[in-house]
Amino acid sequence: MIKRHAYLGAGLCCVALGVIGIALPIMPTVPFLVLAAFCFARSNPAWEARLLNHPHYGPSLRAWRERRAIGRPAKLAAVGAMAVGAAVTWFTLGVPWIYLSLAVLAGAGSWIWTRAE
Repeated sequence: MIKRHAYLGAGLCCVALGVIGIALPIMPTVPFLVLAAFCFARSNPAWEARLLNHPHYGPSLRAWRERRAIGRPAKLAAVGAMAVGAAVTWFTLGVPWIYLSLAVLAGAGSWIWTRAE
């Protein structure tokens, strides 16, 4: 019972972070909703179904769950946002912080780009 409540709490926190990500360009939305769906599958299947049937985010969530796929527009948006973040880091913080941004871009960006579509 405690485990179910913990998953429910984690799912609600992930939905909250996903909603924040809708408004903040540097914060992702769908990864938090993927994690929320995972948590809701273990605590509240009705809320999981609601996420998976959402008209805007549902297709991305189902594609990830079924095929571990990320659509090309989402890949372009994610890698593009990381590149803009690296450029902002370069102009505002410079060396050595740009190396951290470039490492994230190279690591996370290449992982995202190699996922199925």
